[in-house]
Amino acid sequence: MGVQGQPTAQGQSELFVQESRASLAVGDNQMAGPLDLREEAGPGPLGLKEESPAPPAELESSSMALGLVRAGACLLLGLLVCPACTRACLMCFVTDKERIRICQMFVGMKAWKTKVCDEKFQLAFKDLLKTEINYDERNNLHDSFTQMVHSLQETAVAKGFYTKAFSKAAEEMKKAILQLKKVPACVPPCGVQELTRRFICDGCYSLICKLPLNCPGEGRAGVLGSPPHGGLRVRVSPAGETPLSPVKDVTVNRGDQAMFSCVVDFQLPKEDISYSWKFAKGGVRTQDMSYFRDLPRARGSVARIRPAKPVHAGTYSCVIRHDVRPVARLYFFLNVTGPPPRAETELQVTFREVVRWSRKEPEVVEPWKPGLGELLTNPWALTWEDLCLLAALVAVMVASLTVLVWMFCRWYFSGI
Repeated sequence: MGVQGQPTAQGQSELFVQESRASLAVGDNQMAGPLDLREEAGPGPLGLKEESPAPPAELESSSMALGLVRAGACLLLGLLVCPACTRACLMCFVTDKERIRICQMFVGMKAWKTKVCDEKFQLAFKDLLKTEINYDERNNLHDSFTQMVHSLQETAVAKGFYTKAFSKAAEEMKKAILQLKKVPACVPPCGVQELTRRFICDGCYSLICKLPLNCPGEGRAGVLGSPPHGGLRVRVSPAGETPLSPVKDVTVNRGDQAMFSCVVDFQLPKEDISYSWKFAKGGVRTQDMSYFRDLPRARGSVARIRPAKPVHAGTYSCVIRHDVRPVARLYFFLNVTGPPPRAETELQVTFREVVRWSRKEPEVVEPWKPGLGELLTNPWALTWEDLCLLAALVAVMVASLTVLVWMFCRWYFSGI
């Protein structure tokens, strides 16, 4: 009858020595007998499992405590001997304590049996060593491993064989991984592509595409003129005709509209995306951020300059951020050439004439208004209105004088 999980000769001698030391430590003078692998042995002729006599009751608690200590020591030794096994998906989502507990439920509390069981456990999942999954699917895979742990515990309670149980669990986990959402492919040539982040089971870490932050320009671009709808018509060199430049060239005629689109080929996160623009003036073509100044009025993925003037020539930089982390940076060099358009020249001339024009007051013939001396010397100049006004004035003066004389006489004679 074949025995499953039989250790090698060297491993059997080491385990035999450990078992003999354990027997001496608990005061057992019996020699260590054949290996007790009743949980691993196949069924007998009648379909029954071979069993060995149970340990004495008085040694059960001591054996349990000693088994836990020896299991931990053996597990540490196994990690040192087989470091590659410690990087499988099994180690990322199932703790050492959970694995030891499962093996103890299958083979008991003996340390060497727990070690052999744990090695078989890791060996069953060796095909998942190089597995890479979508980073967002980690929780789903963790749930699948949790269900696997519960299933193995139920199999151990039912006295099943752990080698078959581990192989079956590994196959089910492979199927579960195939049902997870695939990892999006990296889109060159630039950008921090967070949506392509993948979880690597060989080390239990995450990784994204190793691409530069600065996006190169697509050849050389130029403006052929302003379309009727006021947009920008750009001529781009075919792919492969000229090497990609780190700065995209945009050439416009003076007075036309210049437009920069801060877009990338890869997919951006749907939330917390912001755009910031900077400008290096003076016609400087550079990627040195010390030359750039913020453009607070430029917001969004598109920036427009209308009309373009020579003072607008220089390098423009757009930074795409997810939350506060830069995702991509693009550069545009604006070159403003040519004389101003004819319509603009005529408009400027008209504007200058309007500014220089000053309103002149029209000449008004004012009527002759003679003074008092002229009226006395020339009584004929008085009109009927003037005569009536003069008579009224004389009457008021005579009445006032009469009232004053009356008041004085009354006051004077009242004192006699």
